Order: sequence, then C-alpha cells, then structure tokens
Amino acid sequence: MEQREAYRPTPPPAWKPRTDPAPLLPDAEPYRVLGTAAAAGADPALLLELYEQLVRGRRYNTQATALTRQGRLAVYPSSTGQEACEVAAALALEERDWLFPSYRDTLAAVARGLDPVQALSLLRGDWHTGYDPAEHRVAPLCTPLATQLPHAVGLAHAARLKGDDVVALALVGDGGTSEGDFHEALNFAAVWKAPVVFLVQNNGFAISVPLAKQTAAPSLAHKAVGYGMPGRLVDGNDAVAVHEVLSDAVRHAREGGGPTLVEAVTYRMEAHTNADDATRYRGDAEVETWRGHDPIALLERELTGRGLLDDDRVQAARDAAEDMAADLRERMNQDPVLDPMDLFTHVYAEQTAQLREQAAQLRAELDAEAE
Repeated sequence: MEQREAYRPTPPPAWKPRTDPAPLLPDAEPYRVLGTAAAAGADPALLLELYEQLVRGRRYNTQATALTRQGRLAVYPSSTGQEACEVAAALALEERDWLFPSYRDTLAAVARGLDPVQALSLLRGDWHTGYDPAEHRVAPLCTPLATQLPHAVGLAHAARLKGDDVVALALVGDGGTSEGDFHEALNFAAVWKAPVVFLVQNNGFAISVPLAKQTAAPSLAHKAVGYGMPGRLVDGNDAVAVHEVLSDAVRHAREGGGPTLVEAVTYRMEAHTNADDATRYRGDAEVETWRGHDPIALLERELTGRGLLDDDRVQAARDAAEDMAADLRERMNQDPVLDPMDLFTHVYAEQTAQLREQAAQLRAELDAEAE
C-alpha cells in the first residue's frame, strides 16, 4: 500500500505575524530621566515649567479635596501623587490636539488651560460638562470607565480622514484596562493607524483591587503588542520622562505612525474618592514608601542640583499656587445660578418631539411653583 506523507503539525505560511513584535515590546524597566545621565540634557525651561505646574497641581488637589469635605463638591477623585502624569499629558499636546480625560483627570484639563471652576462643574453636580469641549479641545470628563477611549479613536480617525493635523491623547486608569472599551479602542486604533496616544496611569489600585488581581500580563504596556502598536513603560512620577515619552508618541502619531500605548507607573496617595477608606486595603508603610518617590521632590532635587531653583523661585511657585487656590475657594463658595430648563438645551441640535413635550411639562411645573 502507498504510504501517506506523515502529518506535520506546522501551519501554512499565512500564519506568520504581520508585524515583528520585537520593536513593539516595552522596556523591561520603566523609563526614567531624573536621577540618570539623561537629565543633564533636559531643557531648563521645560523643567521649570513642569515644576511650577506640579506645585500648582498639588495645591489644586488639596484645595478640591477640602472643598469636598466642606460640602461644596459631591465627590473628588484626587490625583495627588499622579501630578507628573497629568501635567505631562497636557504639555505634550499642541493647541489643536484633543485631550480625553477620565473622572480623575481634572488636573490634566486645568493644566491644559481649562478654568479650574469649570473643571469641577461635573463633580459639583451643576452640569454634566461645565465647559465647551470644542473650544478647549478637552472632551467631557468621563465617569464610566474607559468609554472615552473609543471616542478618542473616532475623533482621531475622523481628523485624519479630513486631513486635519490632530492627535488625540486619552487617559485611563489601570482599572479601565479591564473594560471592553479598552480592547475595542486599541484594536480599532491599530487597524486604522489612528493618530491617538493611550496613557494608562497605573496607580496601583482599581479602587481597592490591586493590579495583580486584574491581569497576569508582565505589564500593561505589554498589552500593546497584541494589538500591533508600540508599548512604552515609564516612571509615572518622573515628569520629564513622562513628557518625553508622550511627546515622542504624539510626534509618532502625527507623522502617520499610528497609536502608542504608554503605561505610567505611579501611585494614588489619597483614597479613591472621599467615599473610600483606603486603609482597608493598603498599609501606611506602602504609602510612605511612595512618598519618598514624590514627583515634586524628584524634580525639585534635579532643579536645585543644577542651580536652576532657589528659595525665591520655590516661594514664587507656591505663592502662585496659593493665589489659584484662593480664587478657586472664593468662586466655589458662591452659589451658582442654574436654570432647570438647561436640561433640554444641549441634548440635540434640534429638539425631538418628546423632548419638547418634556420641556413644556417642566416649564408648566416651574411656572405653577412661581405663582
């Protein structure tokens, strides 16, 4: 009998990967600048701008937290400890670019130029979005986890189709990487080569859930390879390193190179929100260890060592931050004048029949109360 050719369990050539994964893999350790030889080449003007923004951002966080305790805000998710990620994200963008923040990224919006009071409108319960996103190129603060990521991809893809030189930068927490929207956004972004950058702020916990209970991946940056985009791992408390990595990713996207996933390893010093008791899932020793890696102290040490920062300049930065906090306090202590009819103003460009009916019903109730 004719002997058949032996079966060889090797797939046909079509199985081979479309992309060499090696250039997409992140470094084994988070990229750093401060405390390394690379710090000597950092632009002094950039270092000082980052420092002033970090000091301002820290004061913004403490003031917003205080306003929450006073009942002026319903809730505030502090980004204390993560200021380097927030500030670097804002400064890495051009004016024409778009920022897509999560609920914890009010500081990134403020660093981009948004009025601090307007940035808190959602958390105060006044408006869903207290500013014009198109005017500021800042998408609405996103409370549902990761739903801003597909929006960022859609805007970036549409801008490229129109020929607009625009990049979208989307921020998300480590917890958001477990959402389906994260997968969908990265997959579409890579297939379309959309000019978008994803910044994952890995602050250690998704509320009380540590990263090890979310993923078995070597790092969140490694997830990029599965979608066919570069993954970068960076020290999220090193403001200079985060700015450099994000600037490179934005430039790569603008030049047609497609998306990048950046994981910034940082730490949430405060509780998840004022409704959270962080002592139930982490110890004081862990928090204190991270205080030794404070982003402001790291940058201050570099600037002082290079003779770029003295006591007068430190005080000037603190005074400017205090002026901002005082203005925020004063304006947040004023009761806003809100019109209930605004509920129907910005839903559709042209109101539907149902909305017109509901608006008329509310107007009748308000008029009856007034009489």
